[in-house]
Amino acid sequence: MKKTYKIEVDCANCANKMEDAAKKTEGVADCTVNFMALKMTVDFAEGVDEKAVMKDVVKNCKKVEDDCEILL
Repeated sequence: MKKTYKIEVDCANCANKMEDAAKKTEGVADCTVNFMALKMTVDFAEGVDEKAVMKDVVKNCKKVEDDCEILL
């Protein structure tokens, strides 16, 4: 299942860091961050709880870019 989230991030490099961190999160099959549109599209692995996975995604993204926001 794919879901798109609005994000707030300052630069394209930070958006790339967020994308990499999200891709490494357990339960995420794939992730794409569009800096120009300020959107993150997450493709979840089958059978996972999206809300729980997104909490981990937010936590992992904050580790690499502490002032980023993902609006759930």
